[in-house]
Amino acid sequence: MNSYLESLRQYLKENEFAKLSKIENEEVHKFILSSIELCTPNDVFICSDTPDEIAYIKNMAIVSREESAALLIPGHTFHFDGPQDQGRDREVTKFLVPKGDYLSPALNQIDRDEGLEEVLGLLKGSMAGKTMIVRFLTLGPSDSVFTIPCMECTDSWYVAHSVDLLYRKGYDFFCKIKGEQEFFKTLHSAGRVDENMVSIDYDKKRIYMDYVTNTVYSVNVQYAGNSVGFKKLALRLAIRKAHKEGWLAEHFMAIGVKGPNNRKTYLAGAFPSACGKTSTAMLPGETILADDLMYVKNIDGECRAVNVEKGIFGIIQDVNPNDDPLIWQTLTSPGEVIFSNVLVKDGRTWWLGMGCDLPNEGMNYSGYWFKGKKDETGAEILPAHKNARYTVALTALPNCDEELENPEGIVLSGIMFGGRDYRGYVPVQQSFDWTHGVVAYGAALETETTFAIVGQEGKYEINVMSIQDFVAIPLGDYVKNYIVFGNKLTKAPSIFGVNYFLRDLETGNFLNSRRDKHVWVKWMELRVNNDVRARKTPTGLIPLYEDLVGIFKTLLNKDYTKEDYIKQFTIRVPENLAKIERVKRFWANEAKAPSEITDVLDAQKQRLIEAQAKFGDYISPEMFEIVD
Repeated sequence: MNSYLESLRQYLKENEFAKLSKIENEEVHKFILSSIELCTPNDVFICSDTPDEIAYIKNMAIVSREESAALLIPGHTFHFDGPQDQGRDREVTKFLVPKGDYLSPALNQIDRDEGLEEVLGLLKGSMAGKTMIVRFLTLGPSDSVFTIPCMECTDSWYVAHSVDLLYRKGYDFFCKIKGEQEFFKTLHSAGRVDENMVSIDYDKKRIYMDYVTNTVYSVNVQYAGNSVGFKKLALRLAIRKAHKEGWLAEHFMAIGVKGPNNRKTYLAGAFPSACGKTSTAMLPGETILADDLMYVKNIDGECRAVNVEKGIFGIIQDVNPNDDPLIWQTLTSPGEVIFSNVLVKDGRTWWLGMGCDLPNEGMNYSGYWFKGKKDETGAEILPAHKNARYTVALTALPNCDEELENPEGIVLSGIMFGGRDYRGYVPVQQSFDWTHGVVAYGAALETETTFAIVGQEGKYEINVMSIQDFVAIPLGDYVKNYIVFGNKLTKAPSIFGVNYFLRDLETGNFLNSRRDKHVWVKWMELRVNNDVRARKTPTGLIPLYEDLVGIFKTLLNKDYTKEDYIKQFTIRVPENLAKIERVKRFWANEAKAPSEITDVLDAQKQRLIEAQAKFGDYISPEMFEIVD
């Protein structure tokens, strides 16, 4: 028995010690011991993933009042985060960077020694009078080349419950570990809480990532994006591991798109929060494999991928029975669902954009809510938060893909990058090759930030591959790894740029309806299987009008006009040239930007200038040649 395990005897009840003793890894014991000695919990619960223990965690989430089951639909619970903890908080989310190491200046960071002293100081004694729950999980399917084991020590029963819906159980996997094994660790405490179980010291919330030890520290937070360490926090650690080993850890959703003759094609997509990611993943008639995070590897020349998770922590705003029938069905049927930061009234949950009138009063994250209620700044409090969420297992969805737990993953045929670009890119276009797509659609992804990021709504920014906040290596190294990865594949996935938010330059009206995205996805499926031709524009390959007409009619029973096509797919030369200059300015600040970025952007700029000289500033799609 190692010294760390022996030292744990004094802190653990006999049955908890017995469960932990089955895990032989010293690093596990060391992490738990140091967490106990730092946070000083009243007791410790080691979860070994038995059905009784999982049921106990769910019950304790309610007993502790972190969740409530006061809802009419069986299995549904709700949770409220504090008013100051409603989204990812960039200002207090930082990388711990050792002296002499380098990260992109675009990333929030702090000296490792200074950051550790600060966050460990805040965690000291943070679990006094509370239970520390220890969960063992895996990222990716168990017993797979993709598997990364992980563990979390937390004092939140809500967090311990949430991870059970979002990740695969990992206690048995940890029991099999022999010798050294790299794994991710998270230490989380909600800190002091008030009578509503809301963190009191929100002004001292910190979310720090120590990539030296693969550890995430979070304190005085409850919002799952900040407290569930294996969401975007562990993604930062996985990106470093992927870079070192030559694979990709990505902010991807993935769907199985049905094509002719019962064909299924897997497409992935990266979108910033609230830019259409989950609604694309939930397209009716297709299957969902992932909604947020994926690991992508070169397996014998094939691009294969798995869902890091097994559940969804999704934005609920605008989920309604017309636009999102599948997720609506799940959220209104009996089954295990955790709602967060919605409005609760008469045993029902209510949220913004659900397609009906909301009550004028009820309970929400601000306490008792009534129409016209103001916050401390005088701003009106909405009935539900814009970033209100639902947490549910993927298997609860009627369209869950049957390959979810395949340890070999699925073959990825296409990747789409999309954001909120009101001015420039067309609704859908295909890159000329892998490198062009990585740069022009991924490294140049520009978006308007949304309510999912605290204090950032309504600002424009470059968000590289929709993963920029999470890249724990220099951004240039990340893009270079992407380029090299694709060029080593026998057949790289096709890359597409999508833009669901293009507006008319004169009226400001959107040129896409919410359901149009399904048409663009169906066209992508046909393109990667060489079933349709395209027009070659300076920025990419776009659909032919006659192909879209058929898809719109078959899929949406909608008459797609030539006028709509021309408005949507006109190449806006001035806006695209301005976009290139913004992207180049961004990358000029990156010391390790690969030469391919400048080469691709300069070539695209030249194509635009030549087209402008020939056709003018705004060029109808029908002016461009048709190619195979």
